[in-house]
Amino acid sequence: MQSAQPRFNGMAIAALIAVFFASVVGLVLGYVALNQIKQTQESGRGLALAAVILGWIGTVGAVLLVGLFLIGAFVLKLY
Repeated sequence: MQSAQPRFNGMAIAALIAVFFASVVGLVLGYVALNQIKQTQESGRGLALAAVILGWIGTVGAVLLVGLFLIGAFVLKLY
């Protein structure tokens, strides 16, 4: 008899998909999925963790990009 495998957490799958379209949304969903996985012992921790890591990379990258754009606009305005 084969034992039943633990279910994948649906929020983890959604987080990994969402992080490619909206990093902050994927980041939040990833943290929610990690919390659910801790409570329910479902599988998918790796997917949720990947969504959190990619979400932070995307968020920090976006903030840096906007910051550089604003600095560039400020510098160009001075000259």
